[in-house]
Amino acid sequence: MEFSALPLLLFKLFDRFAALAVFCTVFCLVFDFMKRRKTCGNYPPGPRGLPFVGNILQVDLSNPHLSFVKLWKKYGDVVSLEFGWTNLVVLSGYKTLKEALVKKSEDFADRPSFPIYEKFFRQHGEGIVFAKYGDWWKQQRKFSLSTLKNFGLGKKSLQLRIVEEAEFLIQGFESEQGRPFDPHFHLTYATSNIICSIIFGKRFDYSDEKLLRLLHILEESFVLEGGFWGQLVNAFPFLYYLPGPQNKIFQNQDKISQFLQEIIMSHKETWDPNDTRDFIDAFLTQQEKTKNDPNTSFLENKMIGTLQSLFAAAQVHEEIDRVIGKDRRPSLEDQEEMPFTNAVIHETQRLGNIGPISLPHETYRDTTVMGYTIPKGTMIIPNISSALFDEDIWLTPHQFNPGHFLDSDGKFVRPEAFIPFSAGHRVCLGEQLAKMELFIFFTSMLQRFTLFLPENEPRPSYKEAQFGITLCPLPYRLCVKAR
Repeated sequence: MEFSALPLLLFKLFDRFAALAVFCTVFCLVFDFMKRRKTCGNYPPGPRGLPFVGNILQVDLSNPHLSFVKLWKKYGDVVSLEFGWTNLVVLSGYKTLKEALVKKSEDFADRPSFPIYEKFFRQHGEGIVFAKYGDWWKQQRKFSLSTLKNFGLGKKSLQLRIVEEAEFLIQGFESEQGRPFDPHFHLTYATSNIICSIIFGKRFDYSDEKLLRLLHILEESFVLEGGFWGQLVNAFPFLYYLPGPQNKIFQNQDKISQFLQEIIMSHKETWDPNDTRDFIDAFLTQQEKTKNDPNTSFLENKMIGTLQSLFAAAQVHEEIDRVIGKDRRPSLEDQEEMPFTNAVIHETQRLGNIGPISLPHETYRDTTVMGYTIPKGTMIIPNISSALFDEDIWLTPHQFNPGHFLDSDGKFVRPEAFIPFSAGHRVCLGEQLAKMELFIFFTSMLQRFTLFLPENEPRPSYKEAQFGITLCPLPYRLCVKAR
């Protein structure tokens, strides 16, 4: 080949590569357009997305609830977005949430798929929280609710367990001897021990290293799964196969699975069908009863998924002293005579906003909300904080005001927009248990202690928090003094 012919050959090769690159680019753009093309008219409005990534760069994945508030103000109560090729709709405002989650509860009762849990679900089942809407979910939720009631949910027997655990919590606070401390450790152990007593049939000592490791893993997983990396993997599942910080999510899932598996094996060795000690025993009994049913949801290898689903003021002092005194322990019956204390607890939940966005739902069938059409299989984000801070509902939505829960006579009232546990078919399974714990733990602490901030330390901010599946306060310290 002559040297003079080489540039011509290179030019032809470049021309072929350029043509191929243009073809691939056009093909990808057309494919992307077809994937994200709306399949119905009257679809909700929303910001225009970019090719392939959609609107994911327009949402702060570390604080998505704040981005959703801005979108709510700009586009209205029903906003459409695209994360990759996933269509999702954000619902904001109490009227919108009520129409979708309460009035059309079944239409919005399904769950989307979650790539970050795909491996775990294959091995251990989807549990109650993440299961698709249908017979399997209905069986497991009905069984879980009835079993929780059998073990005292809403009854005196469980109240006594909570009161007993409150004493261990008080002892933990007393052990700090007035020094500044982070109460997170004690509060987490106390609340975890209640559900442990129901599921495992035992409580753990506050110095138990095994439970401490589990709680650390669970807290870390909440932040990772609900935060930036978890949402990124859900939008772009191929990241599952690449190295990076997201792999910590799957490592933690394996550790949680191993912890629960060890407890299940221990139960199987001592299981007596005539002596149901806890939730695991009840599951084993139900599994035995339905072992010949080909459609049973009570499978041994799926139990772990169900178990994991069950595991996330001076006037007050005056009221506690007047109604309870200092000698006896608080009880749920005291709530009727303590409207202000009850109002303070509810207002703390509202302003604390620990679940600003509900776990994603999915439309079970084609439906409408606020006049917009939403096709079956669309991911739905219920913006719970929009109801808790709805300016049409609350007098001073961004201020701590127990008066939101008191009528003109000082009696306790609960506005229907107070939905920190969500609403409808997917309302939180542990709502009643959480209410019992909140009242007894709170009144027990304030019956015995005066809480105050250490000198020369900043005041904790309720406006700054770490977002995961829930919104957690940043670390802070306080002091307690015996009353």
